[in-house]
Amino acid sequence: MSHIALQLHSKTAHDVERALASHSRTLDDFMALVSPAAASYLEEMAAQSQQLTRHRFGNTMQLFVPLYLSNLCANECSYCGFTMSNKIKRTTLSIAETQQEIQAIKGMGFSQLLLVTGEHETKVGMPYFEQTLQAIRAEISYLMMEVQPLKQSDYQRLKCLGLDAVLVYQETYSPQHYARYHTRGKKQDFLWRLEATDRIGRAGIDKIGIGALLGLGDWRVDSVMTALHGQLLQQHYWRSRVSISFPRLRQCEGNSHNTQASQSALPNEKQLLQLICAHRLFNPHVELSLSTRESAAFRDGAMTLGVTSMSAASQTQPGGYTQPSTALNQFDIDDSRPVSMVVSAIQQQGLEPVWKDWMPFTAR
Repeated sequence: MSHIALQLHSKTAHDVERALASHSRTLDDFMALVSPAAASYLEEMAAQSQQLTRHRFGNTMQLFVPLYLSNLCANECSYCGFTMSNKIKRTTLSIAETQQEIQAIKGMGFSQLLLVTGEHETKVGMPYFEQTLQAIRAEISYLMMEVQPLKQSDYQRLKCLGLDAVLVYQETYSPQHYARYHTRGKKQDFLWRLEATDRIGRAGIDKIGIGALLGLGDWRVDSVMTALHGQLLQQHYWRSRVSISFPRLRQCEGNSHNTQASQSALPNEKQLLQLICAHRLFNPHVELSLSTRESAAFRDGAMTLGVTSMSAASQTQPGGYTQPSTALNQFDIDDSRPVSMVVSAIQQQGLEPVWKDWMPFTAR
């Protein structure tokens, strides 16, 4: 990874200007656009990013919401509130409780849902996933999952039950940094996680979501690897859409000194916007998602400049929509506005909130 860092920091204003003038940008152009040399070109990057986004996606913003099913976890990850050594209350929603959460979510207007769990395959594994999908799939127009990496046959089985998208964030693409933050459990297996997206693609899932947790390593280097990863997925699994997210490290229960030390590696808001625009300029067709980790002010400013989907009114604990308890949070969120305020902000930017753009699943 050190050679990528050297390349990034060797980029000049001339490299940035060449990338901005190009009509078909390469990975080297992306490196120029996320380099320190591009900081003073953010206004031009934002203008081009906005134009490309409106041309490809129209004046729309997809809305979705996460539903946390379980905070059980068999991994030790120093940056996550669900890490197994944290002395927090552990819970897994029953089918009845999940259905109650679904009704609360539908009452807010959502039709696109992201199911999230901690990684505990013995207690929250395929039998639980199958039972859950069978119980709720008819209620949701587009169903996504963010769980532990699975086998290809498992993804194929879940697709048959109506799964539309899978998100697997690599956290960091540096094996050295990865080993530092993942010290126990199956998540220590760097390659098993990295290759999950290939298994998802081979299973024929409609959308593959990727991203790096910005702040674990050099965010610029991880972003270059994310861009390359997305490009390769589009080339090999062209029937699947690719989505990229931009989670930045947030405070959570039990943060270790290692995670605290990495705060200096976090991109600031201006750099995060630079990164979003760089991805759009590099790949006009990729979907870009922004979560409630970020502030309301930043999300309102960034939503027209490249982002195509946003979560809203998120709860990051099981049962959070019917019986919220901050003691169970995976991490702190920043934008805690109710859905109505987020919708109003979207409309004020001249965009149309999209709750549903997919036909309901029909059992086969």
